[in-house]
Amino acid sequence: MSGASLHRPLAAADVPRWDDEADVVILGFGAAGACAAIEACEAGADVLLYERNSGSGGASGLSGGEIYIGGNGGTEVQRAAGFDDTTEAFTTYLKMAGGPCADDAKCELYGREALNHWEWLKQQGVPYRGNYLPGKHIEPVGDDTLIWSGSEAAAPFCDAATPAPRGHVIQYMGWGGGRKLIDILEQRVRDLGARIVTDARATALIRDGDRVVGAVMRIDNQDRYVRARKGVILATGGFVMNEAMRRKYCPLTYLINDPIGDKDDGSGINLGLSVGGDAIHMDQFFTTCPWTIPEPQAQGVFVNQQGQRFINEDCYHGRVSRAMLDQPGDRVYLLLDSKHFDQPFDYARMTIAGTGDDWEEVERELGMPQATLSATMNFYNDHARRGGDPLFDKRAPILTPLDQGPFIALELNFQTSYFSFFTLGGLRTSTDGEVLDRGDQPIAGLFAAGRCTSGLPAWGHGYSSGLSLADCSFFGRQAGRAAALSA
Repeated sequence: MSGASLHRPLAAADVPRWDDEADVVILGFGAAGACAAIEACEAGADVLLYERNSGSGGASGLSGGEIYIGGNGGTEVQRAAGFDDTTEAFTTYLKMAGGPCADDAKCELYGREALNHWEWLKQQGVPYRGNYLPGKHIEPVGDDTLIWSGSEAAAPFCDAATPAPRGHVIQYMGWGGGRKLIDILEQRVRDLGARIVTDARATALIRDGDRVVGAVMRIDNQDRYVRARKGVILATGGFVMNEAMRRKYCPLTYLINDPIGDKDDGSGINLGLSVGGDAIHMDQFFTTCPWTIPEPQAQGVFVNQQGQRFINEDCYHGRVSRAMLDQPGDRVYLLLDSKHFDQPFDYARMTIAGTGDDWEEVERELGMPQATLSATMNFYNDHARRGGDPLFDKRAPILTPLDQGPFIALELNFQTSYFSFFTLGGLRTSTDGEVLDRGDQPIAGLFAAGRCTSGLPAWGHGYSSGLSLADCSFFGRQAGRAAALSA
């Protein structure tokens, strides 16, 4: 194969034969690849979709099936619940959630088009019950639709953008609706006539001059040379399962032990880099520990091993969890009083590290210096009784004093507690999914979508549930349409 690999493309002149061809060749059959295939087919393209596993799914199939949607006055579910979600507020939140990594053009486009995307999802057959579930929830345990899935009602977000719940969850009983979502999208792909090949791994891109014209696929232990008349779309996921890439780009993930992914080994990112693509925000990742279950624990206070608070705990559970990893040491503590304590969620693997009739006793049990944790809690309770939090601006109704003993400290240990995570960095792309080089120019014939790109969920400290599937599905569609209509 003339030395071609994930890191080096094959010249078209060195292709011994073309084993197959299509207008659009898609690598990866998760949400991004499926939505790209649907749009490309509907634009009239002949589509060939390859998946390295024996079936569709990817990381999307392991998800909760939740998609972040708002703007233009809100979906009918938001409006029925009393929320008028303006495009301005929605777009502002998206940009704040992206923080220093935000792609303003993508945020603005999705801000304008998310409501149309909602209608498109329903047209594909994705079902929604249509009700609103108030409160703090990681995922509904029933088949509810609308939940608060980010930091919308917490500072500083709520001061810049009118809060609204935007997590729209597929109708599915319990956790894990992502599999149902993928099954529905897969059926649409099949109905539209795309050809699907499983157990097929991309090993190199094929380039003719500066244009990507195909891919080398490994099938049944043999190389197959596939020509793409219009474009190749990378939809291969992130790199959470590639230890070498994590150590190089995202070493902080080695503090924790529960990656979410399938075969997300960064192959698509490396393929894009091999032809001059630009990978950005590769140090960013999402993580969370389900510490808000049971729900009364959401009123708790977090401290590090020095007894210091470090965030307003009313924001999104993943934002809090990501801030935990910035603390010194290898653990943090969730402080609760008897009013708000319940048996911790087994899945979270949190343990009781200390108890006491007052915060001074808890402090001693945790081995902290005198007047550290106790001073923190005395200050917090004093201001919480007056309805304020001058240090971190925690807001009601989550802001509440913890003054009813006995008192408890739950330990969240980075190595032994459950901190799920996946990567957010990837190829830089245009709003049409074109892979861009370092000079901000599109690489002809190459598109990408999903977690092999840096998209809407670009910043680990600002992630909101549903942003990744929103990004995969919407910008997968963008890439599919653009590839099908390209020259």
